[in-house]
Amino acid sequence: MSYDPYPPHSHPSNSHSPNSYPPNSYPPHSHSPNSYSPNWHSPHDASPPYTTSPWQPPAAPEPAERRPRRHPALGHHSDLRVLRSAYRWQRRTATLTALGYFTLFLVLSAFAPSFMTGTVTDGLPTGLLLALLQLPVTWLAIALYEHTARRYVDPLADRIRKHAELDAKREGAASR
Repeated sequence: MSYDPYPPHSHPSNSHSPNSYPPNSYPPHSHSPNSYSPNWHSPHDASPPYTTSPWQPPAAPEPAERRPRRHPALGHHSDLRVLRSAYRWQRRTATLTALGYFTLFLVLSAFAPSFMTGTVTDGLPTGLLLALLQLPVTWLAIALYEHTARRYVDPLADRIRKHAELDAKREGAASR
């Protein structure tokens, strides 16, 4: 008697046939197409099972061990923190200068209309004078931004850049 891995469906009338299996049971072999098994392949399939898809490139080889550095890196995280805080202070100063004046102008326009309509000189209202002063205040904010960049931020960035170049030279000399 030969074994049939795919028996015919049984009906309740012929449930006692010799080739039928109880419901929800598998045939008596270890791998079936209905159960998941990564190494399962058909007995008639000549190709071996793959752990990955055959069209994918092979895994990259592990990198060689790096030698430990002789000198510690000069550019530390604290330098970058100082640079970020200086840059943040620079942005806040310039932004608050320009936006602060603009906000003052808007608040005076909304809550002090009598002040804004008053005249400074013969025929020049205060509101118009304050509006015309916005352009020089914006130029002042730009000048303040450039000044703080030259005075505080650029020297920090130059120092970090020099340290990074030194580290690169040391690493290059150590790898030879």
